[in-house]
Amino acid sequence: MMASSTKLRSSSTLPHLILSALNLCLFFISSASFAPVILLRFPPTTFGWALFIVSATTLLSSLLGFCSQLTHLCFVTHISIILSSSIGQALGFLSLFLRPDPSLRLLSSARSLREQQVLIKIEEGMLLGMFMVQSAVLVSACIIQRWWAKEYEEVEAEREVIARKRSRRMARVQEEAMANAAAMADVKARALDEKMKNKYGQWVKNDFEG
Repeated sequence: MMASSTKLRSSSTLPHLILSALNLCLFFISSASFAPVILLRFPPTTFGWALFIVSATTLLSSLLGFCSQLTHLCFVTHISIILSSSIGQALGFLSLFLRPDPSLRLLSSARSLREQQVLIKIEEGMLLGMFMVQSAVLVSACIIQRWWAKEYEEVEAEREVIARKRSRRMARVQEEAMANAAAMADVKARALDEKMKNKYGQWVKNDFEG
């Protein structure tokens, strides 16, 4: 069992390291993506808050990714948040990239037009980066979850085989013990029978002699 557990841990070490690196990268990008929104205007407008929430959801998904790796729990929740934040990233990027002027008006920044454009480009790049990294996280998480489930099934199957062998061995030992006990009882019964026959024969002999 210990060998099976070691095999399970060692086989998933490299994929887990890759996923951890992706989640760490996503954590830093999502943390940095708050800055352009705050620098454009604080407190943000409604559109600014929408971008803020996208960054916060992405940050939460990276933290849930670490939690899911450590505990093998929260997988469904993690995937759900990844999908929702990915949709937000895609919509935010398309809004800033395809309609920059309306987006600037919605953000209502007091900064110069040049500064606004630079900050918008930075936010676009971060949204695109988050989307790409999170897509890689989604694919990697699904592959690793499937791989881990397959490895776990193999370990459980191996444990069941060992348990069946052990139970058969125990049953064989019990059968041998019962057979030995029956043989001993038979020997004792024969010895007692011989003893009784000898005693009975001695009594009959004494009666005839008397």
